[in-house]
Amino acid sequence: MEKDSLTLVGMTSAKIVTLPEVAAWRAELRREGRKVVATNGCFDLLHVGHLRYLTEARAFGDFLWVGLNGDESVRELKGSPRPLVPQDDRAELLAAWRIIDAVTIFPEVRATAFLRAVQPDIYVKGGDYTTDSLNPEEAAALRECGARIEIVRLIPGKSTTSLVKKVTENS
Repeated sequence: MEKDSLTLVGMTSAKIVTLPEVAAWRAELRREGRKVVATNGCFDLLHVGHLRYLTEARAFGDFLWVGLNGDESVRELKGSPRPLVPQDDRAELLAAWRIIDAVTIFPEVRATAFLRAVQPDIYVKGGDYTTDSLNPEEAAALRECGARIEIVRLIPGKSTTSLVKKVTENS
């Protein structure tokens, strides 16, 4: 590998934060006065819908933290054969995007433990959710830390599910 490639890999992996490391990162962000925006999802087969969604989320603050469902929770949420891309690869791809400041893989179906650890100032979800349809445990974790909830528009036809459907129909 060339030196520039090694530098990029190092920078990307430095943005992947384990759950046990979250508290120290969050404390430093508080000291710096940073406004932390958090979101979460499976992010299996990254596409332009993800990019637009995460770009819009990033605009709400100055630090975007993405919670990433681990492989087992994606299988539970989406069924087999998902995820198509393993969690470590999905985390590395997300961390490589400039708009994302940190990525944390969490093993549960719900992001409750991730949200309790990150304690975001703002929590962003896509337009397929409403504040009333958020998981009650996740909503409670957000209330506990005083996070503002923002729902951003959904990009029609831009989803991993629609991509998978298109590929299987054409094969």
